[in-house]
Amino acid sequence: MSDVNKLLDEAIKETENLHEGEIFLVKDLFKGYVWNRIPRRNRLLLGTLFLNHVNKMNGYLKAIGKTSSNQQRYEKIIE
Repeated sequence: MSDVNKLLDEAIKETENLHEGEIFLVKDLFKGYVWNRIPRRNRLLLGTLFLNHVNKMNGYLKAIGKTSSNQQRYEKIIE
């Protein structure tokens, strides 16, 4: 679980590099090879934790629906 919390912190920090209006998935916040090395169960947990974080904060990120493959999409709404 601590590994997933570390990944969550990294994902949240990476959102600072996004531009206003940019739409992304959690996996977009990691380099491809890093994302692929995360075990599937941890990726699922990370997605849940990230969504909970976004829903709790009234800030610069917003959940905007899911892709056809059921992945949650997000948008950065303010700088």
